[in-house]
Amino acid sequence: MAIDFSDRELIRDPYPVLARLREQGPVSWHAPSRMWLAASHATVQTVLRDRRLGRIWRDREPAGRYAPFNLLHRHQMMENEPPAHTRLRSLVASAFGRGHVTRLGPAIAARARELLSAQDGTFDLLADFAEPLAVDVIAELLGVPVADRHLLRPWSAAIVRMYEPSRTPAVEDAALRASADFAAYMRSLADLRRREPREDLMTHLTGVRDGSDRLSEDELVASAILLLNAGHEASVNALGGGWVALTRHPGQLARVRADRSLVPSTVEEMIRYDPPLHLFVRTAVSDVEVGGVTVPAGGQIAALLGAANRDPLVFADPDRFDAARDPNPHVGFGAGLHFCLGAPLARLELQAGLTALLDTPVTLAEEPEQRPTFVLRAYRRILVRHSRI
Repeated sequence: MAIDFSDRELIRDPYPVLARLREQGPVSWHAPSRMWLAASHATVQTVLRDRRLGRIWRDREPAGRYAPFNLLHRHQMMENEPPAHTRLRSLVASAFGRGHVTRLGPAIAARARELLSAQDGTFDLLADFAEPLAVDVIAELLGVPVADRHLLRPWSAAIVRMYEPSRTPAVEDAALRASADFAAYMRSLADLRRREPREDLMTHLTGVRDGSDRLSEDELVASAILLLNAGHEASVNALGGGWVALTRHPGQLARVRADRSLVPSTVEEMIRYDPPLHLFVRTAVSDVEVGGVTVPAGGQIAALLGAANRDPLVFADPDRFDAARDPNPHVGFGAGLHFCLGAPLARLELQAGLTALLDTPVTLAEEPEQRPTFVLRAYRRILVRHSRI
């Protein structure tokens, strides 16, 4: 079967189509994109873990047009393999692991409560809660001044639309402008932190060393923007989509409201049930067999994370939201070498956001409005009603 990644029905609810694709076979050829699609949990794990399948960045052409976008990706860990990936990840992780995430725990919980307490009547769960919470968390971590934080979400939203299979010239133009503006801003922030160091991640990124090795200017900018984009884009969409899924399972919502020890497992189920990232592409560096199909050197294969997370061979009753699901080996954070570096921060943030929502009488005010994208699955707007009691 041929999947149309721009099909409205697929975007509205991709899981029936993904199930049929998985039943057809663990790996299928997708002629429109000229790549294979891995749809079972086992084959997705192989795609994510087999070192013969890598993230091989190729600059988009023409190079002059795409220079701002290429610059941000050529120098980031997610688009590189060892030894470049090992070097970049170790340097970033060295700064990222200096207690920054742990120290933010109480502040994240307090900010979540503050944002919800300021709402009354009908409001947008994304624009008024999930987005400011996620942006504040990652911006505070990096040391972005409060006055500048409103710039981050529009830049990020424009850049990530470049990852969709179907995009217009206008979408590309916006992404390129955002890439250039974001990079210029991060260079100026890095310069400021060199002159005026603080106890934040950007300060540590400017000075992190491994012997004589350190991040170049381009690597620092690309790494900081990767952390900002990945650090809030996925969290916003996971919290929004997860809350919608939970409210559509009222028995499970009542269950976790009554037993807050289920908050961590509920967050994992939110990520499994409707993951914010659905497609992750790898390139074969040599011939490799996946699910009975040989992907030749240079060929591409995409891991369909949403399909893997609903595989009935791994998850009992996979289309049911289970707040206490255990075990829950979802692949929402990836796997292998490129497993999400920010997963601990995302879990902390999602648990704080979910706890605040459970403490608040919030209900859906109308059917949520979907964003017309497949790779990054998200809602554009989720109107909810806050009835004070």
